[in-house]
Amino acid sequence: MDLTTQYVGLELRSPVVASAGPLSQTVDGMKALADGGVGAVVMYSLFEEQLRHEAARVEAMTELHEESFSEAMSYFPTQAANTGGITDRYLELLEQGAEALDIPLIASVNGATHGGWVDVARRMQDAGAAAIELNVYLVPGEVSVAGAEIEERHLEILQGVKDAVKVPVAMKLSPYFSSFGHTAVRLSEAGADGLVLFNRFLQPDVDIEKLEVVPGLELSQPSEARLPRTWIAALRGRVSSSLAATTGVETSDDVVKYILAGADVVMTTSALVRHGAGYAQQLNDGLAGWLARKEMTLEQARGLLAVPADVQADVYERAGYLAALERAKAIYGH
Repeated sequence: MDLTTQYVGLELRSPVVASAGPLSQTVDGMKALADGGVGAVVMYSLFEEQLRHEAARVEAMTELHEESFSEAMSYFPTQAANTGGITDRYLELLEQGAEALDIPLIASVNGATHGGWVDVARRMQDAGAAAIELNVYLVPGEVSVAGAEIEERHLEILQGVKDAVKVPVAMKLSPYFSSFGHTAVRLSEAGADGLVLFNRFLQPDVDIEKLEVVPGLELSQPSEARLPRTWIAALRGRVSSSLAATTGVETSDDVVKYILAGADVVMTTSALVRHGAGYAQQLNDGLAGWLARKEMTLEQARGLLAVPADVQADVYERAGYLAALERAKAIYGH
């Protein structure tokens, strides 16, 4: 069964992609993912806070020597001379991984403000990244910030990076916008090659005995796929960007559901962490087996259950909501 897929202009051998996570922290880990059957690997994220910390360190070193004699000016540290830091180690791993893999390696930057994205994106491209994923992890906790300002910040980040690089650029987003569909369309029109739905925000718990907030991040569960699947189905045919599904992938059935909704690729970390890098082949085999059973090609299945392009998505979703309520009444009403 041919599982060849197009994503952000790249040709992948499979729609199953390893999303950013701990398995891509070494070249051996990336090779294990590639050998396991994924169509592409998204490297673990380089964080904006790390970039700011390194920039501050360089500035501090410069200020430390600013009273030195003029003859010593050539010894001032520069950003280019800041070797051995987190950024340099990331770029070195990226370069080694790009050379070692026979599938696309996608670099990832995680941040929330304007700073640092453009320069590091350019360096990622130069290191061999086939594409760049901008993971905008922005939690608007400040109540005075308007929704339009958050949307504009995403657009400014995208535009700055797109102007700086030639490789494809994808945006990994959260669903928490005043009108997510409108935001997705604007990002697509602004040049986003891909939209990755959705980021999982940290949702801490509370220890009622210690009276403490307990941070934590759990692996995703299949039930979490319903929200991104709904939006992928609504956006299919309405944006020119590739659509990547992420969150809630555990079995090949979850992959099939995302494909039917209209996803170009299905990304997972949790399933591969649980079962190992080789589990990707089981996801591929399950998808291929389902397609063979239904006597369909991958392209025939993709978007088969998406919201029809000739109807209003909100009306379509509303009709589904009412049908669900009627079904619930029939089952639980008595």
